[in-house]
Amino acid sequence: METLRRSLSRWKRYHIKVHLADEDLLMPLTVKPTDKVMDLRAQLVREGVTSWKKTFYYNARRLGEEETVKEAKIQNGSVLLLVSHK
Repeated sequence: METLRRSLSRWKRYHIKVHLADEDLLMPLTVKPTDKVMDLRAQLVREGVTSWKKTFYYNARRLGEEETVKEAKIQNGSVLLLVSHK
């Protein structure tokens, strides 16, 4: 049963939003539980959003670059905050 659960999680996708605080904009993203924060950052860059000197927060907690979506307990429908370093 555990093997089946792990193999199904490979296909799981979460639809989340990233709130860009500087531009007051919500960007939709589709992510996998195994995606790292740096992968989210790369997705935003592909969408034309510069995110390299900004920090991701979820539930008032700063997210590390190597942290996965699953480790951060991000779920479908979650909103992440992206804030500039100032």
